[in-house]
Amino acid sequence: MHVRRPSLDPASAEPVIVLGAGPGGLAVAAALARRGVRALVLERSDAVGASWRRHYDRLHLHTPRRLSGLPGMAIPRRFGRWVSRDDVVRYLEAYAARHHLRVRTGVEVTRVERGPAGWVVRTAGGETFTARELVVATGYNHTPVPPRWPGVDTFTGELLHAADYRNPVPFRGRDVLVVGVGNTGAEIAVDLVEGGAGRVRLAVRTPPHIVRRSSAGWPAQLTGILVRRLPVPVVDRIARLLALVEVPDLGRYGLPRPRTGLYSRVKEGSVPVQDVGLIDAVRAGTVEPVAALDAVDGPDVLLADGSRLTPDVVIAATGYLRGLEPIVGHLGVLDARGLPVAHGPRTPVGAPGLYFTGYTNPISGMFRELRIDAVRIARAVARRRARAGGARGARAGGARVAVGDPAVPVGGRTR
Repeated sequence: MHVRRPSLDPASAEPVIVLGAGPGGLAVAAALARRGVRALVLERSDAVGASWRRHYDRLHLHTPRRLSGLPGMAIPRRFGRWVSRDDVVRYLEAYAARHHLRVRTGVEVTRVERGPAGWVVRTAGGETFTARELVVATGYNHTPVPPRWPGVDTFTGELLHAADYRNPVPFRGRDVLVVGVGNTGAEIAVDLVEGGAGRVRLAVRTPPHIVRRSSAGWPAQLTGILVRRLPVPVVDRIARLLALVEVPDLGRYGLPRPRTGLYSRVKEGSVPVQDVGLIDAVRAGTVEPVAALDAVDGPDVLLADGSRLTPDVVIAATGYLRGLEPIVGHLGVLDARGLPVAHGPRTPVGAPGLYFTGYTNPISGMFRELRIDAVRIARAVARRRARAGGARGARAGGARVAVGDPAVPVGGRTR
């Protein structure tokens, strides 16, 4: 796929540039194409859906297939109700092809700056791209957070971040400590047990909210959609009642019920754990919750309750950063947590034409919100371009001047 190298000349600027060829970036590009605006998608890896390709083998969407499709293309029914990692990748590849998206791979963006015609995008390879509108969609799980426990460098066993975990085969018969009980840590712990690890312990600092992925055929995502706009205390109360009915008390196994409300925790950036076998594994004693890891001392790890373990392997499910600071941090568009101050169709104050998508982790489902964001961003861009075209037309004595790419939607495609 040949893409011309843009110059700084406003007349040759791209209509819209999208950073990231994951589900969020592809969704925006497709929604724009359906409105006659062809975006150029820049991706630092060598293929679309790079983050999904890197995830562990057993990963599935925690949201049902029918509620997880992106704009203009449903996920194929043959992929089943809970779509696997590999099928998500296949879907994203087919999605980009179906919408004839312009994706330029192998382009690492290093900095975005304001320019006379909109936005200037600089890359590690020395190329410069310009666009009137820019959409940043580099992903929620962008940069793994390395463990920073005191003494971590002295550990004599095997230490890896959860981002580097693929499957349980290398850990058969071994004593493994998984640190962190988010969705990733919980699922890796279950995967290790089912894959034959000798012993699996799960270090827990803050007890998580655990929800059933589906109860009596009703997916947790639907509940999240229904309640997400209710007041936080109301949702906390509903979630507490549902947990009493659906989730057994695991306190005697070392995993007590959380004290903070579910939605209160979500607003702080922590999502509930979707149960894909953790409850049964904890009750069976095959996954053993232990206290939080406080420090490392050679072959040993020291826990918050004063106990000492000597695992063969420590898997650090210590999360990810968005990694936006080097790219846009100097623009004043991020908050103290490194998240965009505006999201979806809204643009930050003082940064017209700059959009962000995919930097929330909603209880209503990530793919669903990416779909909604994409349509809204495309609408906002189209309106902005129409206003600019109208202003140019007025200055030209009433004649409308075409703005941007001449692509015209035909049957959902562009030509």
